[in-house]
Amino acid sequence: MKFFQKNISLAAKSRGFHLITEEVLAHIPELREVEKGMFQLFIQHTSASLTLNENADYTVRKDFESHFNKMVPENAPYYLHDYEGDDDMPAHIKSSLLGASVNIPISKGRLALGTWQGIYLCEHRNHGGSRRCVVTFFGV
Repeated sequence: MKFFQKNISLAAKSRGFHLITEEVLAHIPELREVEKGMFQLFIQHTSASLTLNENADYTVRKDFESHFNKMVPENAPYYLHDYEGDDDMPAHIKSSLLGASVNIPISKGRLALGTWQGIYLCEHRNHGGSRRCVVTFFGV
C-alpha cells in the first residue's frame, strides 16, 4: 500500500465556481502509480469550498453562483461577522454548505470520475487569493 500527501497552491480565482480538475492533477503526477485506491482533496480555508459537478457546460457553474448568491445573500441584517466585508459571512456559510473536501476513487492511475464530473473550487470571496489544499491519496 502506498500513501502520498502533498500541499498544493491553486491559482487565485475570481468569485464563482471554477473547474480545477486539471490544475490539481498537474500537481500530482504520482497518481499514475496507484492502480486502485482513494483520493482526497482538502481545502485549508473557511471562505471557499470544493464540490464535484458538471465538467462540460460552463453555464452550470454560472447557475451555481447565481443560486448560492440568492440562497445566502450579502448584507443580511442578522449577520454579526462582517469584519472583512459584506462577502465575509456569506462566504463562511456557503463553504459550510458545500464542504471542505472531496473524495474520489482511483482506478488504473486516474481519478474515477464520471464522464461529466469535475472538481470545482467554489470561491465565495470577491478577492480570495490563492488557495492552499492538501492532496492525500493511497492505494496499491
